[in-house]
Amino acid sequence: MALQTVTPRFGANYVPSAGWFYSWLDYDGAAVRRDFADLAGIGLDHVRVFPVWPWIQPNRSIIRERAIADLLDTVDAAAEHGLSVAVDLIQGHLSSFDFLPSWVLTWHKTSLFEDSTVRDGLTAYVDAVARAVATKPNVFAITLGNEVNNLWPDSATTPQASTAWAQDLLTTLKKAAPDVLALHSVFDDAWYKPDHPFHPVDAVDLGDLTTVHSWVFNGVSRVDGPLGPATLTHADYLVELARATALDPGRPVWLQEIGVPGPDIPVDLQAEFTRRTLETVLPNPALYGVTWWSSHDIDRRLLDFPDREYDLGLFTVDHQRKPAAQALADVIANGAPEQATATTLTAPANLRTQPARRAEVAPGSEFHLQWVEARGNGPVRIVLP
Repeated sequence: MALQTVTPRFGANYVPSAGWFYSWLDYDGAAVRRDFADLAGIGLDHVRVFPVWPWIQPNRSIIRERAIADLLDTVDAAAEHGLSVAVDLIQGHLSSFDFLPSWVLTWHKTSLFEDSTVRDGLTAYVDAVARAVATKPNVFAITLGNEVNNLWPDSATTPQASTAWAQDLLTTLKKAAPDVLALHSVFDDAWYKPDHPFHPVDAVDLGDLTTVHSWVFNGVSRVDGPLGPATLTHADYLVELARATALDPGRPVWLQEIGVPGPDIPVDLQAEFTRRTLETVLPNPALYGVTWWSSHDIDRRLLDFPDREYDLGLFTVDHQRKPAAQALADVIANGAPEQATATTLTAPANLRTQPARRAEVAPGSEFHLQWVEARGNGPVRIVLP
């Protein structure tokens, strides 16, 4: 399976323009195809799609074939527009909402990561959906779920349990879909929070490549503002941390989520943030691809989302191209900038063996600020001690 690409891949995390992910409950293939036409029109090559776990497996004994058929039609719709597909399985967490089936809640309340009965149900779900989507030639990757570490602390776990959970389900996934990338996805608390029970070593050892999610509302934008060097280089910094932590120096890193959240990135600066951030990270030789969050805005008639979630789309709900979309299209058309000679900087802690020292590389830390300053003079490879 070829992982490396000469030019990084570009895609979007698919948020349906009509009805958000509630649209799975009333599936409209024509609406999906209209959305994918938007994305193909700016030069993207893939989409990441999100079936919702409890709507496919509402009871531990039930896998809804109709829901899987709708997912397969979405994959077909992508193929019709020249798009390959990555499928995430355990949603789990989406746009700041959590979706869990009733058989792990109420009087069944238990840990997703530690309970063997839940593991049995998840194994059946992962196997069924992975086998189905693997029949489609344009499916290139399957991720266990979207930022599954967001489901802690409501589901108790330990580092040992979270590692075993991911290992077991990745084994199931790989058996069901041996010819696609099998991936494990976490958000950046796994990289920056000393007590987080999902560790950096899992992100870089488990699965066929590493995924990172770069969000500047994690504290980076407070360092120097929307167009400051710390903000504009955060994606590259996170790719570098991942590259340095992997045992395999050639293991690719997929920038699986990045976007322009307000108020951290004001509307009038979103195009420039997009362009400059991408121009910084694209020459990184570890980079596998960039997948923007998200394809389309959320309709503001839908209630109770955090305000920043509504306007993250490349397109509005009525299919209008937004400034970030135009900037992304321009970057794609121009090609990746040439790589420059890199310097090196040694991290203060070894993230493989000293996860309790993760705060020493977090945004705003002494090391992070040293790296940002050095990055102003060209690429900086991170080396672990």
